[in-house]
Amino acid sequence: MPPAKKRKTTRSGKAEEVPEDQPAAEPISERLYSPEPSPPPTPVDTADAAMPTPSSSTPAAPSSSTPAAPSATAAAQDRLARFRALQARAKDSSNQNLKEATKESQRLATDPTQLTALNRKHAIASHKLLKADIEETGEDFERKRAWDWTVEESERWDKRVRKKDAHRDDTAFKDYARESEKSYKRQLRNMGAPDLERYTREKMAAIEKAAAAGTLDIVETDDGEMIAVDKDGTFFSTAESTAFAQHKPDKAAVDRLVADLRKSEEASLKRRKERMAKNGEDSGDVTYINEKNKQFNQKLARFYNKYTTEIRESFERGTMV
Repeated sequence: MPPAKKRKTTRSGKAEEVPEDQPAAEPISERLYSPEPSPPPTPVDTADAAMPTPSSSTPAAPSSSTPAAPSATAAAQDRLARFRALQARAKDSSNQNLKEATKESQRLATDPTQLTALNRKHAIASHKLLKADIEETGEDFERKRAWDWTVEESERWDKRVRKKDAHRDDTAFKDYARESEKSYKRQLRNMGAPDLERYTREKMAAIEKAAAAGTLDIVETDDGEMIAVDKDGTFFSTAESTAFAQHKPDKAAVDRLVADLRKSEEASLKRRKERMAKNGEDSGDVTYINEKNKQFNQKLARFYNKYTTEIRESFERGTMV
């Protein structure tokens, strides 16, 4: 007996015939929420199951990031090595700076004058000890010490010692002539070496000018030496010559003279200030030229200051008519 035909009911309530070969419509709730049916298992042959699959036997194709992995590791190791090298250099630099700073602080904390005094005392003590040891043996100390020096060195040393002793004895004031001589020698030492090339050029130019004017003859001797002969005695300077007054120095020489005068003036003011500070007279104007004049001014001030106080104050205020 054939199966009965199924009817499909529409919304209008009419039944609609459904063919037998078409399955019945599934409810909407079942279509939306029912899970999808899993496919039926595929039958596997035992022979095929025993054989390894191509995916398991063949290695996977290398990805694009696999070759870059070793290079990235090497770069990281290189950066780490450079960083450690920089750290080591920074540490060494810090240690070196610390050592130098320690030495500098020790040097600043140590008084150089004390070190000089200690070295001098050590040298004197060594000298005395050596002299005592040699004299105990009965030998001549000066003769034995002279073995370490040549004759020229010994003479230079003796000359230096004599000069030092003479200079030490000559520091006190003797007379104004001696003071002027010491000042002159000091200025000569500070003047520096003369410009011999410029002097030679100026001398040859003056000789050529005098020879062209006819007041000087150049004579050659038998041995080839050139001699300048002054005809009327106007070229070479004598005690009565006044040609030096026509000389005009250059700007550099004038500046050097001005600087020397300024330096001597500053030294004089410095000595005066030191002398006033030593006598306790830092304050007040200098109204004297020497000690006698100072004592006389003090005597006048002692007797007449009480009468001239108002006048001096008026002068200082600028209200005196």
